Formats: sequence, structure tokens, C-alpha cells
Amino acid sequence: MEEQDIVRALAALAQPTRLQAFRALVVAGPDGLTAGSLAEALGQPASTLSFHLKELLHAALVSQERDGRSLIYRASFERMNGLMAYLTENCCAGQACAPKPAKSRGKACPTC
Repeated sequence: MEEQDIVRALAALAQPTRLQAFRALVVAGPDGLTAGSLAEALGQPASTLSFHLKELLHAALVSQERDGRSLIYRASFERMNGLMAYLTENCCAGQACAPKPAKSRGKACPTC
């Protein structure tokens, strides 16, 4: 990913509703969620969520597909993985690191 893409993705995620929406779509997996289901799950009005989903679409973090009258949103796992790869590219100064289990909420590796 280009640096401009990274900045756009991080900016899109730097807002609570967008971060929650993106995380919900990641949890939903490749099936995605309809805009209505996502709005209901997040307790957001459809118009508010639509604004936030446009920002995630602009950053290419989600995709949108029409299914009849519904819009299905899906997380872009390729883009998410590219963002994570960029952020961890120089982790531990190039040395192998072993991530701690997610439950620990500690640092990602012993030397970071």
C-alpha cells in the first residue's frame, strides 16, 4: 500500500462509529452485513451510518454490493491485512517476534 492509502485508511478508522462499523464487518466475515443490520447492531440512524460507510468506502476498507433493494457491506480483508503489514513492517527492528495472546492486551512482542 502507498503511504497516501495508509493515511486515508487510518483517518477513516480514527472515528468511533467508523471503527465500530469496520470491526462489526470484520466479525461478520465474507458474508458481510446489510446497511440496515449494521445500523441496528450499532444503534445508529441509517443516515448517520451511511455517511460513515462512505468514508470507509473512500478508504477502500469496505466494499458495497447491491442485492435487490439492500446494500451489503463487507470488510476488505486484503486492505486490512495490507494496513497491518505496513504498520508492523519494521516491528522488532526486523527480528522475529512472537505476538502475545490477544487476551493479555500487552505489547505485541517482547522487544516493542
